This record gives sequence, C-alpha cells and structure tokens, in this order.
Amino acid sequence: MTREGRIIDVNGPLIQALLPGVADGEQVRVGRLDLTGEVIGLEGEKALVQVYEETTMLRPGDPVVPLGHPFSVELGPGLLGAIFDGIQRPLNALLEAGERIPRGLAVPALDRERRWNFTPEEGLAAGEEVHGGTILGRVRETESVEHRILVPPEVQGELLELAPAGEYRLDDPIARIREPLGRLRELHLYHRWPVRRPRPYRRRDDAVIPLLTGQRILDTFFPLLKGGKGAIPGPFGAGKTMLQQQIARWADADVVIYVGCGERGNELVDILESFPKLTDPHSGRSLMERTLLVANTSNMPVVAREASIYVGVTLAEYYRDQGYDVVMVADSTSRWAEALREVAGRLGQMPVEEGYPAYLGSRLAAFYERAGRVHTLCGGTGSVTLIGAVSPPGGDFSEPVTNHTKDIIETFWALSKPLADARHYPAVSWSESFSGAVERAARWWHEKVDGRWAERRAQALALLSQAEELSRIVNLVGAEALSPAQRWTVEMAGVLREGLLQQSALDEVDSYCPPRKQFLLMDLMLQVHDLGLELIRRGVPFSELAALPLMSRLRRLKGQYGAEQLNELAALADAFREELQRLGENYRESTA
Repeated sequence: MTREGRIIDVNGPLIQALLPGVADGEQVRVGRLDLTGEVIGLEGEKALVQVYEETTMLRPGDPVVPLGHPFSVELGPGLLGAIFDGIQRPLNALLEAGERIPRGLAVPALDRERRWNFTPEEGLAAGEEVHGGTILGRVRETESVEHRILVPPEVQGELLELAPAGEYRLDDPIARIREPLGRLRELHLYHRWPVRRPRPYRRRDDAVIPLLTGQRILDTFFPLLKGGKGAIPGPFGAGKTMLQQQIARWADADVVIYVGCGERGNELVDILESFPKLTDPHSGRSLMERTLLVANTSNMPVVAREASIYVGVTLAEYYRDQGYDVVMVADSTSRWAEALREVAGRLGQMPVEEGYPAYLGSRLAAFYERAGRVHTLCGGTGSVTLIGAVSPPGGDFSEPVTNHTKDIIETFWALSKPLADARHYPAVSWSESFSGAVERAARWWHEKVDGRWAERRAQALALLSQAEELSRIVNLVGAEALSPAQRWTVEMAGVLREGLLQQSALDEVDSYCPPRKQFLLMDLMLQVHDLGLELIRRGVPFSELAALPLMSRLRRLKGQYGAEQLNELAALADAFREELQRLGENYRESTA
C-alpha cells in the first residue's frame, strides 16, 4: 500500500508536505522528478523535508513518496576508486547522462552488473551462530585492499547456507540466516546503513600510534594519532588544499576518503583530475586503489553539502569495521556549517554567533566524535582519523566554526597567510598550532626512533619562539641591539625554518620524510646550535660562525639525503662537530 503524500509549501530546499505515518529521518522521493529528500521534522501529519536537489518548479500538490528507510548509503565492494556526489551517486555514471546532472536521476551507488570473486571465510560453516561484524568471506576489491564481507551490525542468527567460492554480483545472495524469531534473511555482498547513525563497535581503544604523513611540521612538531581528531584552519591562499593532498597521498593509512564539501568547482576539479594520476608511494600502484572521493561543490544544493560529511564518515566507519586504519579529510567544515546556517534561517530558528544556529557546536562535536580507534565487532581493531579543513573569513580564528572546532579536536594545524606569502610551505604556524597527543606520540618515537624526541622537539620549539621575540626587537631597534648569542639564536632559527620546517611537495626526495630522517635533521641542527653557543661563550665572533660552509649545507640537507641514505646523514654530526671545533681552535691561535 502506497503512503504517497503531497507538497503543501516550498521554501528553497525545504518543503512542507502532508505525510501521515512518515518517520523522522525517513528518506523520500519528491515531486514528479523523484528528487531525493529526507524528513527532518514532524508536526502532526505534516512533515518538513530537506531536498538534496534543486527544487525549482516544485509546487503545492506535487507528490511525496516515503521510501520506508532512513537516508542511507550502500556499503560493499566497488567503493574504492569511485567518485561520488554528496548523496552517493557515482559521478562517472552520471557523466553518461551529460555534463549537467539531471534532477531526479537515480543511479545505484555500486555497479550491479560487475562480478566479484568471493571467497568464503575459512572455518565458517552452516549451523553456526553469526552476528553483526562476523566475516562471511573476502573479495579482492583492489590490488591494495581486500574487502571483508561483514554481517550487517543489526543482524544475528543461525547461518543456514554460505555460498561457495565463485563470482557473484552484488544482488546475488551469498548467505542465508535464520534470525531469533524464525525469520529467514538473505545477505548479499553489500548492505545499506543510515548515514546519521554511527556504526557500532565493541569498545574504544586508546590511540597511541601516530598518523605518519611524512610532513615534518606535522609529524615531529604537532603529531596526530590514528583515530584522532585534527583540523587545518587557514585563510584563502594559505595552502590548505595542497597540505590535504599531501596527507591523502603520504599518510600511512589503509584507506583515504576525501570529502570536498562546498569548495569551489575549479579546486575540486583539480583534485578529481590529479588524484587518479597519483602513484601510491607505499604500494607503487595507483593511489585511487585505496582512495574514494565525495565531491560536492559550492554551486550544488546547500543541503546536499550538509549530507556529504555524513556520507563520508559512514564510508570511513565501514572500512574501520573491516579492521582498517582510515583517514577522512573534510574540505571544508566551514562550508558545511554555512549550510546549517542557511537551513536554520529558513526554518526561522534563533541565530546566535554570526548567524549560526545554537546547535553548531554540538553538531561539530557529534561529527568529530565519530573518529576513534576501536575494537570492531569482527574482533580486530580499526580506526577513523578525521581531519577537517576550516576556512575562517579573513583568517580570523576567533570566528565560531574555528573556535568550536579548536575546543573539540586534539591537533590544530593553523595555516599562516604571511608564511604562505613568503613562499614557506607547508605554511603551518608553529606559534598558533598545538597538539594534545605529544605525550602519547612520544612513547612511539621513543620505541621506534629515538628516546630524545620529546626533549629535542621542545628545544626546537623554544628556539623558534625565542627567535620570534628577538626578531621583534630587531624590527624596532636593529640587529646591533642583540648580543652575539642572541644573533646566533636568530640565525639558527632561520636554519630550522628553511632546512626543517619548509618542505616542497614537488621535491622527489623531500616530498615525504620518514620519521628517522625527521629526527636526524632536527637533532643535527640543534647540535650545531648548542656547539655554536659554546663557541660564542668562548669569544668566537658570530660573523665567523654564520660564514661557515656548514650553515648553507644545513639548509640543503633535506633534499640531498633520501630514505636510503640515513646512515650517511647521521654521520654528518661528527663532521660538523669537527668543523666547529677547528673554528674554535683557529680562533684561539689567532688571538694568542
């Protein structure tokens, strides 16, 4: 029996409809074009629906048809390598309908015709009890990722039949179970899950392993843990997109999900065109074999922008449940918040800070809370690391989205426009950024790299901070006001900035920096700083120290020594120490 209702009122992307018996959050089809919508409020038999497509030409009296399930996504083989819009329609399939996406076009998110080579789980047989998260079998989704076919989280019962190894389409049944009340249920290679409901897990685990991105300013100075929450705030032109691409390319994650939420079309087109051409440095194969993209540009309907964030994080949780470490980059949460503000305005809700709704902070917190490292229902561990880009107007970090985000996340990579204007990339400000994961990350660095990491990191940050204060004095009264030791501090801070913190994404050697190389570079520069201070205390002039050939060499080391030459890099400490000692001896002889 159909439950078709009708439109009463149209207000941009929001419509009011007469829909007796509909559930809050239920997905609906709207109008004669079958536009996709979702119920977001109920008042008696009236429902408030947000429509994820352009509502032009909708009018009162047009039909609204409930679909009987919440707004959901399809989860199964075929996700990786795909590019979806904000409501999980595959853009490659939509392209066949023309350059512009027709309204109401319904295309399955996953290819129903493709056959997948399914291998049943070893040791699993008919008669056994299965539950949500039980691995039924495996499919080689890409050369880089094995897809584990899971029993959906809310399903449990006796396994009556499991398909033998072979090729199957997504709609082919691969298992039958008898649920506790006796109902028979067929399971397929895919299932659906509501995007606004977090997927369940057994329990959370402490995040203790750093997410290694190969970017020194991130890994060494402001680490983010696997399963952690991070943010990249920065004004236009500060290099957010390039930094996010570097993270997506180099992060030691099993799966990367990039959500372009409300960004400019030309910027997203650049990402969509460049990602398929990139090589995964960990496997040597195409990066898209472990990546999927959700693209929702700024000219697309505003409520679809709001949905795209939830689509992305649900896909991330699905791969987490298979035991993978997943990184999701959301670009940007500011555009998502603007969508909330527009919808709240149309609903007549009371605006608060800068017009945003009062629930902005709680919505942001609920989104970031879906990050974490967990013990999954299938018995393994997996993680979702969430990294949200923030685009504060004019670079004002006190605006509401940035301010709320700062209170929620643990790692804050603040981008600086002055650094970007000075061609210092990544333009991450060491004075405005912070990480709450340093103590936990220090355990990993102590075990895997060097036990002095935390001490040396603190020393490097103190040196940079001291140099900034001294630079303000120089700007006021000139360099002559500084003592030789202070001038040496300013000089070595410049070496740190140029030789350690700057990192070119286009440099074949330095685009990725392994952890040991990161520490060796930092330690080498700090050794030179400490030895130089000692020489200055003995009376060696600052000018002679600054003129040493090793000073320019320190700035170039990052691009001269690759990952396979780290022993040679470590050996330079002795050579530099000898050069500084010779300078001290020569100075004593000349003044004797």
